[in-house]
Amino acid sequence: MSKHILILAGDGIGPEIIRAAESVLSTINQKFSLGLTWEHGLLGGAAIDVHGQPYPDVTSAQAKQADAILLGAVGGPKWDGIERSIRPERGLLKIRSELNLFANLRPAILYPQLADASSLKPEIVSGLDILIVRELTGGIYFGQPRGIRELENGEKQGYNTDVYSESEIRRIAKVAFELAKLRGSKVCSVDKANVLEVTELWKQTVTELHQNDYQDVALSHMYVDNAAMQLVRAPKQFDVIVTGNLFGDILSDEAAMLTGSIGMLPSASLDEHGKGMYEPCHGSAPDIAGQNIANPLATILSVAMMLRYSFKEEQAAVAIEHAVGHVLDLGLRTADIYAEGLTQVGTEEMGQAIVNALNT
Repeated sequence: MSKHILILAGDGIGPEIIRAAESVLSTINQKFSLGLTWEHGLLGGAAIDVHGQPYPDVTSAQAKQADAILLGAVGGPKWDGIERSIRPERGLLKIRSELNLFANLRPAILYPQLADASSLKPEIVSGLDILIVRELTGGIYFGQPRGIRELENGEKQGYNTDVYSESEIRRIAKVAFELAKLRGSKVCSVDKANVLEVTELWKQTVTELHQNDYQDVALSHMYVDNAAMQLVRAPKQFDVIVTGNLFGDILSDEAAMLTGSIGMLPSASLDEHGKGMYEPCHGSAPDIAGQNIANPLATILSVAMMLRYSFKEEQAAVAIEHAVGHVLDLGLRTADIYAEGLTQVGTEEMGQAIVNALNT
């Protein structure tokens, strides 16, 4: 079986966090004799600078051949002035669509050592373990028509189309139900069915799938505005949340802050066969790029997700997660999760600390 990885560092802090994650990947590959191989490619602004496109043909060919992809982050103000269709973020959307990476898994798990780093009271978030399942290749981010047009009166108007088919809804809901069966057997489907027809169909389709195939899993429905409020009021009521592209994008970032920092939140984007792209949920943070202060833990935890979901190497995945816990026990913190009395370290130092923990 091929075990080949494409590493796309991207832009901003991407190269820094990827270097830390790659050192962990090298260590775990050797420690568990995994037989993984990898190569590097360009995506986003880094690809624009070399090829004039955010997702060039050479990267597309690499991505199609790889069994998994590890991504840093894309985008930055350097490319804000270029045509929208070739901005760095378009490359990210294109690779997701081309590889049919429709299922985005975003776990929001609070390490007990970081209970005080959350913006909420420790008793509200202690023990938090939520999995957000976001549909990633449909909805308003991909719907057509879209654009900016000029009306007859000369005023400009922006427009987008939010569209989902039954098959798209059914396949992401199936992922959520199957994962819930391995966890707390609860799924909350988030929509806005009271005002949006597309999410009325979403709710109907999820309900039908539940009645036909997943009655052993508890299903609830919640409007997105209420879900946003409930995530900060009583987040531990949730087990698995399943929702569309736009709502999932927003809610997962909100959930990230419950864990102390978005720098702690990994993600996996999977196709129907387990091939996936793995990346931290945070952005490229160009304002701190090159300063060795970015938190690499979300990227390192994304490596653990890659081992678990694409390569079925559960023992190796757990080893990384335990190493992260051990390093936090030692009191090591990057700037985003630092508190008085602990030891602040940089990106490189945090990566090395995880490597050291794996080697002990």
